[in-house]
Amino acid sequence: MTTPTPATDPNTTEEEIQDHKLVIYQMMTRLFGNKKALNKTYGTLQENGVGKFNDITDKALQEIKKLGATHVWYTGVIEHALMTDYSKFGVHLDDADVVKGRAGSPYAIKDYYDVNPDLAVDVKNRMKEFEALVQRTHNNGLKMIIDFVPNHVARYYGSDAKPNGVEDFGTQDNKTVSFKASNNFYYIPGEALKVPNTYNPLSGNYRGPQEDSKFNENPAKVTGNDVFSASPSENDWFETVKLNYGVDIQNNRTKHFSPTPDTWGKMRDILLYWAGKGADGFRCDMAEMVPVEFWAWVIPQVKAKHSNIKFIAEIYNPKEYHNYIRTGGFDYLYDKVGLYDGVRRLMENRGQGNTAEITKVWREESRGISNHMLRFLENHDEQRLASSEFAGTPWAAVPAMTVSATLGSGPVMVYFGQEVGEPGKGHEGFQGEDGRTTIFDYWGVPAHQAWMNGGKFDGGKLTEDQKRLREFYTKLLNLSTNREAIRKGKFYALTAEENSAPKGVYAYLRHTAEERVLVLVNFNREAANYSLTLPTAALANMGVEAKGSFILQDLLTDTPPLLLQPSVKTSITLAPLSAHVFLLQNK
Repeated sequence: MTTPTPATDPNTTEEEIQDHKLVIYQMMTRLFGNKKALNKTYGTLQENGVGKFNDITDKALQEIKKLGATHVWYTGVIEHALMTDYSKFGVHLDDADVVKGRAGSPYAIKDYYDVNPDLAVDVKNRMKEFEALVQRTHNNGLKMIIDFVPNHVARYYGSDAKPNGVEDFGTQDNKTVSFKASNNFYYIPGEALKVPNTYNPLSGNYRGPQEDSKFNENPAKVTGNDVFSASPSENDWFETVKLNYGVDIQNNRTKHFSPTPDTWGKMRDILLYWAGKGADGFRCDMAEMVPVEFWAWVIPQVKAKHSNIKFIAEIYNPKEYHNYIRTGGFDYLYDKVGLYDGVRRLMENRGQGNTAEITKVWREESRGISNHMLRFLENHDEQRLASSEFAGTPWAAVPAMTVSATLGSGPVMVYFGQEVGEPGKGHEGFQGEDGRTTIFDYWGVPAHQAWMNGGKFDGGKLTEDQKRLREFYTKLLNLSTNREAIRKGKFYALTAEENSAPKGVYAYLRHTAEERVLVLVNFNREAANYSLTLPTAALANMGVEAKGSFILQDLLTDTPPLLLQPSVKTSITLAPLSAHVFLLQNK
């Protein structure tokens, strides 16, 4: 009988091994340092407060690094449409008809060359405060990521900070035609924009330009989510307009890439501008709504000048994964449709989840892209896992986050407050009460504020339960970057859908020539008994002789060491919502 090899054994994966693992700490920058706790629905900046660049202190960054982070993703840095009036500083006052919430969407960019004035203590020196944050981040041994929003801009776009020689989008457009390859926007000739008449959340309480449905845009531009109508709905991205990359969307999506579309050059210059400011990476919003040919053109140009910069694509179509990695040149892609959706069903406690979905993920992604996938349980778009709309308890993260962090060598991400069980309660404004932390309104984030402790960043106001949760995240994230087997090891599944493991239990190996770890998780909310065995095939795959005994030392919990013999079943009782990462060593 021949021993299965990695190429033929269905339980193994062939990977592009990477000798590093990114741990990304995402923060909604305007919320991170906010100390106010009023949390009034649709509250103003003065009422509900706002965090500043300066609130992200050396101490804060040191604690984020201790958590295990290698990168900080500062969400909402680039200037976007909002309702707060900064006109005395020369900042265009936005019309409330086309701003969602009081603080506005961070993805409705109104000046690609400036930063959000909300984030500055001294608005006139807002760029200097941002540059100081970049330096502070680097000084504390962290790298920084910002958003790049290529698909759409705010209804009003106009840069007052652009470098000499830069033209605003649309300046030279021919507005009499719907599509022209050299235009920056798409148009609906002969029709004026009609703002959704259902959008009036503030009921006239806002002191400033009212939602009076009189925002003037004629001819109407096409809405950001490809809505070719002068009357977008409230559920559309009506506050944004679609950028034109030379694709005639209404004519079979025909491509006009020669000569190079004007939008391409403008976007390349924007990326180079922020890379020059010290950005170590870009999280590219809705990257799949922009043609892959643009990415294949622009990413090499940026990397030619900034070789270590990383590009992360928000993408939800698995059929395009290989294309955006191989052709487009992205370093990493969101693993939302795969692992996130699969483990979410396991976490929701509705009996609908199945660990076979994890098996499906690594099998589908095993053809050279698994280590390019960014795993997460929370981000600014998703519900808080502790919310009643999701898992209902932050401890459901223990098995799910362990799998997310250790299944592959690609990045893993946490969203600020996740590590202390933020439940996302409250009706903040535009989004309503939906289990998410708002991206549209001014707000305080209570569990995060307890850790922040008035700017001490020492966890002084956390409960004992929150402290234990944060300790779990700290152990997991640090071992995911420090342990060689997780950072760059190969994968071998011990449980799969055809095996007889209890429902909700999953086990696998990660291994290099020097180190082997065994990950064992229980998604169930009750204890589970599992018969653990190390098959001869698994040992052969790791290059280990099937003789003698093995000691399993838990790196994640205080579980006493286990003694294991090859091909002999060892019964283990797994606690509810538990995880173990065992270091496997010869006795």
